[in-house]
Amino acid sequence: MNCNQTVICGKIVRIDSLRYTPVGKAVIEFEISHTSKQIEASIQRQVACEVFAVALADMAKKICDIEIGSFVKLTGFLAKRNKISSQLALHVTQIDIL
Repeated sequence: MNCNQTVICGKIVRIDSLRYTPVGKAVIEFEISHTSKQIEASIQRQVACEVFAVALADMAKKICDIEIGSFVKLTGFLAKRNKISSQLALHVTQIDIL
């Protein structure tokens, strides 16, 4: 199955320093805070969460220039945070400043 796409908006609350993998790819890890109202079982509820995200290559370089506190729309896919972790991370393929 190839169905794995996520879109979420939020405020950037943390951006780590840009670093490079052993093969020379730029990588950056960051976090956004999301709040919204959603309908579930015909009832409106307040949703709040923090989402861990990671970006590679040119996308990583673009994100390192964004200021903390900026509102963004992230598009990407879910995968393990890293090889040894079972935690999920949003691997960002597109970012739009809102």
